[in-house]
Amino acid sequence: MNRILISGGAGFIGANLVKLLLEWEPEWKIVVADALTYAGDKKRLEEISDNPRFSFYQVDITQKEKMREIWEREKPQGVIHLAAESHVDRSIKDPSPFILTNVLGTEVLLELSLEFGVSRFLHVSTDEVYGELKDKEGKFTEEHPLAPSSPYSASKAGGELLVKAYERTFNLPIVIVRPSNNYGPWQYPEKLIPVVIWQALHHQPVPVYGRGENWREWLYVEDCAQGIYAAFLKGREGEIYNLGSGEERQNLDTVKTILSLLGEKEDLIQFVPDRPGHDFRYSLDSQKAERELNWRAKTKFAEGIKKTVDWYIKNIKWVEEKIKEINSL
Repeated sequence: MNRILISGGAGFIGANLVKLLLEWEPEWKIVVADALTYAGDKKRLEEISDNPRFSFYQVDITQKEKMREIWEREKPQGVIHLAAESHVDRSIKDPSPFILTNVLGTEVLLELSLEFGVSRFLHVSTDEVYGELKDKEGKFTEEHPLAPSSPYSASKAGGELLVKAYERTFNLPIVIVRPSNNYGPWQYPEKLIPVVIWQALHHQPVPVYGRGENWREWLYVEDCAQGIYAAFLKGREGEIYNLGSGEERQNLDTVKTILSLLGEKEDLIQFVPDRPGHDFRYSLDSQKAERELNWRAKTKFAEGIKKTVDWYIKNIKWVEEKIKEINSL
């Protein structure tokens, strides 16, 4: 199995994974299918664009016949499915694109994987399918029931259920991973960490939902890519793996850490009305991934957030271009 199709390979996590696989697996051919919506960007892949083991197709995964053409040409033997609409706030304003990409798009990839007999289908989900932990105790295990709170997380849960149904009904060899909140270089600047960095660099108010009391578990994107790779290689067929870091922070503390790194005062913080259905806390028990995949997140938050802030400072022009895009949408 050395020809791998990666959906969403120009996205934040996907691009990190593509580069990792090309470096770590010199015999593999990597085929990327990405619609290049607002959150996708081929600039993330510029350094490997001339690699003969890499090919790129701009295509919406919901377009079954165009995806079939890729299968017929490239004959992928494995699929890693990352393509998704992923921003909770956008899903609240308009759920339709989330249902189309995260559910229908997943169904298209499953059908073609079944039709062409792929050896492994790895689906990248999210910890948000679990819903929320209402206090500061406990962790989600893979056996926890799904209780999504937002249209985004509901669409991801729907995609997951389809993946499991294709395993049960058609014996499609699948693996599912559920990562915690990712952060790092190249993240589209509508998510919390890049928003805070951008606003602070311009001495603008930094918006924080509610009182900033919500807890998130932060996973550095390179660690996440390595976890996906480990699950693709070593994951047991039909199994689900949490990919968490154990690095939990309240949102307000995360914001204050970034402001401190930038030498900005905390009076930039501006509390805004809370998001509808805002989950209080996510926290993953990742012992199964440690035990079965020999994977553990290596990057401590203090190290990862500094690397992230430094990258955004050095690549401020890219961020500025993206901010202009956001304002035009």
